[in-house]
Amino acid sequence: MKRKKWLPILAVSSLALTALTGCGSSGDGGGDTEASATVPPAVEDTTPVTIQYWHSHAEVQMPAVNDMIAAFQAKYPYITVEPVFQGAYVDLQKKLQAAIAAKEVPAVTNVEVSALPSFADSGAFADLSGYIKRDKVDMNDFSQGMLQAYSYNKKQYGFPLIVSTSVMIYNKTLLDKLGVQPPQKWSDIEEFNKKVAVKENGKTTRYAFSVPGWDTWYYDPWISNGGGAILNPEKTKSLLDQPDSLRWIQNFNKWLKDGSMHMGYGKGASDTMRQMFLDEKIAMVQHTSAVLKTYLQNAKFEVGVSFIPGDKERKSHIGGAGIVMMDGAPANQKEAAWKFIKFMTDAEHNIKWAEGTGYLPTHKSVLNTEEGKAYFAKLPQYKAVFDNFDNVVGRPQHPAYTEFSKKYMEVVGKMILENADPEPLMKDAVKEINTILDES
Repeated sequence: MKRKKWLPILAVSSLALTALTGCGSSGDGGGDTEASATVPPAVEDTTPVTIQYWHSHAEVQMPAVNDMIAAFQAKYPYITVEPVFQGAYVDLQKKLQAAIAAKEVPAVTNVEVSALPSFADSGAFADLSGYIKRDKVDMNDFSQGMLQAYSYNKKQYGFPLIVSTSVMIYNKTLLDKLGVQPPQKWSDIEEFNKKVAVKENGKTTRYAFSVPGWDTWYYDPWISNGGGAILNPEKTKSLLDQPDSLRWIQNFNKWLKDGSMHMGYGKGASDTMRQMFLDEKIAMVQHTSAVLKTYLQNAKFEVGVSFIPGDKERKSHIGGAGIVMMDGAPANQKEAAWKFIKFMTDAEHNIKWAEGTGYLPTHKSVLNTEEGKAYFAKLPQYKAVFDNFDNVVGRPQHPAYTEFSKKYMEVVGKMILENADPEPLMKDAVKEINTILDES
């Protein structure tokens, strides 16, 4: 039986579960909004109004959040913003589902990037296109990939706020000593592995690099960077069993077997990978930019950052969460909610927000400001991200993504834990994915 509308499906991932301290390609185009979007009239009413902002900000980020709210309320003294912590992303999503069912929703909320399509498809979020058109918001100033992550079906439902991406974090001291650079292309990886990996008595004592196996967010861009795709353009069938879409996992399997690559999977895998890197048992790890400061603070060597290597293209996926308006919010709260969303995501506060939270700036115009230059002087490692600013794009958009992505994540798990051949497993997984797609 066909399901006409998807109820929000929870994105249970290591990133979601650790989102309190960290923080995932969209074909819909950020800002490509429908011309017929309703334009709300400008409201000058200063009648006091209170709105709730449901969030997943960690305690360490709250000083920055509170500073922003205080500045907003100084500008709009008649609007009171009540921040309400709702736990990690997965907890927030559960509570949003309950609030929607009870018809008692907050005005504004965070939404984890992979969960946006399912909530938007169910009608939970307000289309912001009319407000954007009315207030002439400069959509071109945003990183276009980051912006696209919060659009769906040519409607802009939100803006990037809590933004991370995966990067290659490497032991610069070691690589400089070895005279090698982080691979920029897939064709560089074999030579990198030969020079960096160390094997003694048939056992690897230092891996060249590690890619997390515990979350599809990390290897989804490898699929498209290799010329493949998870879904066909119509989003009705999976292409993961096609030659170009198998290249990534064929390479991973080869590098795992020859002992040059490490992959973690399951409980504690993230902590294990991080410690192995700090102990110099792995020379380079793919990890979220949200934990870069943790590496910088704990490494006994110089840490460098490189954008993930590409082949047919070179992209990385946005992680974290955006900020959206609930469509079911009372009418008198919606104008206040829009003002708050615009304030939280505008260029004026972008660098201060990034510094205070540890997340990435989202506006191009801030990069060459005095604040932006000071930011990069303090954290030059982020240059690798901003040299590829528009190549940080949204995750694959489909309301069933968080359900069907578990199928190919299980293939990766069996490859890592059971030394299984991933190709026949992936072909079986595609059949299961197609069944899910057929039901959507």
